[in-house]
Amino acid sequence: MTSPPRLSYFHNVGKDPLRALTIGYLLEITADKYPNQEAIISAEQNQRLTYQELIEAADKFAAGLNALGIKKGDRLGIWAPNLVEWYVIYLACARAGILMVAINPGSQAQEIEFCINKVGIKIIVCPYKGKYQNYYDILSKIIPELKSVETRKIANDQVSSLERIVIISEEKLGGTFQYKEVLGYANENNISRIQNIQHLIQPDDACLIQFSSGTTGQPKAAVISHFQVVNAGYEIGKRSGLNQKHHKICVQVPFFHVFGTSVSLISALNFGSTIVVGSPTYNPRENLKAIKNEGCTSVYGTPTMFIDLITMQKQLKLDISIEYALTGGAPCSPETFKQIRQVLNAKKVKSIYGLTEVSAVAFQSLMSDAEEFKLDLTVGYLAEHLEAKVVDEDNNILPINTPGELCIRGYCVMLGYWNEEEKTKEVIGADGWFRTGDKFVLQDDGYGMNIGRLKDVIIRGGENIYPKEVEDVLDTHPDIIESQVVGLRHERLGEEVCACVRLRSGTTVTEESLIAYCKGKIPFSKIPSKIRIVKEFPKTTSGKIKKYQLVKQFQ
Repeated sequence: MTSPPRLSYFHNVGKDPLRALTIGYLLEITADKYPNQEAIISAEQNQRLTYQELIEAADKFAAGLNALGIKKGDRLGIWAPNLVEWYVIYLACARAGILMVAINPGSQAQEIEFCINKVGIKIIVCPYKGKYQNYYDILSKIIPELKSVETRKIANDQVSSLERIVIISEEKLGGTFQYKEVLGYANENNISRIQNIQHLIQPDDACLIQFSSGTTGQPKAAVISHFQVVNAGYEIGKRSGLNQKHHKICVQVPFFHVFGTSVSLISALNFGSTIVVGSPTYNPRENLKAIKNEGCTSVYGTPTMFIDLITMQKQLKLDISIEYALTGGAPCSPETFKQIRQVLNAKKVKSIYGLTEVSAVAFQSLMSDAEEFKLDLTVGYLAEHLEAKVVDEDNNILPINTPGELCIRGYCVMLGYWNEEEKTKEVIGADGWFRTGDKFVLQDDGYGMNIGRLKDVIIRGGENIYPKEVEDVLDTHPDIIESQVVGLRHERLGEEVCACVRLRSGTTVTEESLIAYCKGKIPFSKIPSKIRIVKEFPKTTSGKIKKYQLVKQFQ
């Protein structure tokens, strides 16, 4: 009898059992255990809330929403940067059984109208103005009569589901309610009602709707349950060492992204950690100052955010020491990991890999991983209670250590895309496996290597070239801050390799010098034949590089 082949399949059974908890009950547990522990600190807003103050604010806002006619099962859109109020509203929705819809704070009128109509948003909460846009003016474009709506009940055929708008501002604006006004609608009776309905909200109920990035079309609305968010947050926090001591976490990523909702906020909520916000909108200078002033022990961010933080630290040279740096959202180069350790004085640097559709994280570094052994090579070890496999185009499991598409199965896989049964079936099979669309290598020890998005693969003369392997070499160049590699059309080869690079101030790079630098490090066929210098990369609000825009720009 011959032995079966070693296939790219791994199951991490897990040590701690999953918990049948809602976010609302989790908040009660944490507030009871750490009532005086600071839950969130916002430097720019000059606000601090303890966990006791957080649950009181959440229940008051939840009661106020009920007074406005917003009930269990309704959808509330939060369209705002990283404000203290964002966290309060997130938890208020969970306590009231309302589905919170996390909207990109940079969204414009057309995108907001799409989000409202896509999932039937009944109420939107947003600031009056932000650093980069006027939210009220954008809403007025969608609802021209907004400023003259005396009853403050919206009735517009373009956004037929929308009934109420709440503005986080001291300004009184036509057709809207103030955030503090909604808090004022809370009284002893309706707050008590919120507290007494927690048993009616089930762990498997939907609690959160998050939009996919939508880089290849209109974004899809992923629906996530309480059970998924609570347990994902617990597993992520445990891997991050939040169960070992109290951590102050500087969160650079936007709250609306899955890196914010689950990796940052709910993992902190599981263990009574403190969230620190340097600035509501991304600002590396303010983030660095917050790390120093608040004594942050952990920092979360995308690779690009850490690159900006490193650049800023080289200028400011602040006295900081970080126990734990967590990077995710996009592949990170070994050179960036090295700089995080050296420049930011980080004792541990760890990586995560995940997607919105799997409630945040599928792979994450172990606390015990030796930096030089795993960090530069993998995105970490498979998360507990999950299965992973790597398949070919025909959905056959490939041999171990063979590149293919990563699939995930387990508690974390989303409930589905809102009102899109066919699109849900395209990514989640009848067997429960979710197809990630990522090119991946699964090792026999349970660690994974993310090669990149399948759609980003460059096919040059019939050879598959994965941008990350080229970017990892370019990022070691002394004059290059950051690189992104894309494929441009070529008459003979089909595609050619184009390196888009950000350079250090006062430096230059030529095609000849770059070719010379890459020789001997990667095969000649993978060396870029085109170079484009950029001052900034086009990015999503969550910090991901929009490669398709680079292709469009330089084609």
